[in-house]
Amino acid sequence: MNEMNYCVECGTRLKLRHLENEGEIPFCERCNEFRFPIFSCAVSMIVLNPKKDRALLIKQYGNDFFVLTAGYVNKGENAENAVAREIKEELGASVKEIRFNRSGYFEKSQTLIFNFTAVLESEEIKPNHEVDYYEWFSFENAKKNIKPNSLAQQFVNEFFDNNEVIK
Repeated sequence: MNEMNYCVECGTRLKLRHLENEGEIPFCERCNEFRFPIFSCAVSMIVLNPKKDRALLIKQYGNDFFVLTAGYVNKGENAENAVAREIKEELGASVKEIRFNRSGYFEKSQTLIFNFTAVLESEEIKPNHEVDYYEWFSFENAKKNIKPNSLAQQFVNEFFDNNEVIK
């Protein structure tokens, strides 16, 4: 875990101080405040067609692997609204059902990712510039084509192995 070394408010070097029921927490003596870890929040989506028998995977940013549609949660926005907004922005599609699956932490970007299932109103996709390529896959082929050794692969495998599709 990346520990905070300086106060995000005033820039003073933080010192560890004991906080009851929390343990040793970075503390700013100038602000007289404990400083808890700061990280980003994002959503990723297992996007299903209206019949719930195919999953959409995308390629982005010149990469040659398939990933899930995803994006950051904006300040003041809840995760469910971020799901609908990101799908509308990136895929030009509307969502008719959303269900939370699970979360996972992506250390590389210090991001807590909330994974959802999103069922679209239509299979018609109008992707924006962020999507280089997309393809609808059977569930088995989605598992075979998602980026290996990724958090997205963990989300996809767990969902299709251990979860019934939204009823």
